[in-house]
Amino acid sequence: MSTLAQNANPLDDPHVREHPGTVPFWKAAAQGRFVLPTCTGCGKAHWYPRNFCPFCFSDAIEWRESAGTATIYSFTSMPRATPVIVVAYVRLDEGPLMLTNLVDCDPAEPAIDRRVKVKFVASESGRMLPMFTLA
Repeated sequence: MSTLAQNANPLDDPHVREHPGTVPFWKAAAQGRFVLPTCTGCGKAHWYPRNFCPFCFSDAIEWRESAGTATIYSFTSMPRATPVIVVAYVRLDEGPLMLTNLVDCDPAEPAIDRRVKVKFVASESGRMLPMFTLA
């Protein structure tokens, strides 16, 4: 993890300040932890981070540590990009589908139902972004 990412305060990012429901997610990501909002009413985890449940509309949300593991649901690659970019929908073990990038893999290796695990990658601003790599 870069020094910038370790010292970055997620609350300094204007996008995080504008969306207070995502603050717990970005604080955990800055520490290299992947957390998911989970409704204590219906028990379902959801993605993307928000402060209400998209299933039952409850605001009783709890941030739970995720296993950070998933299976590839669908993917595509952008072969003209340098380096080649692989974008995928992954189904998290907790249930939600997540749009993400696959990193540190040969673009020919991903396959439907292949296991992946979260890997935090520092953006140019230092924000730690959850991406996935082949397990």
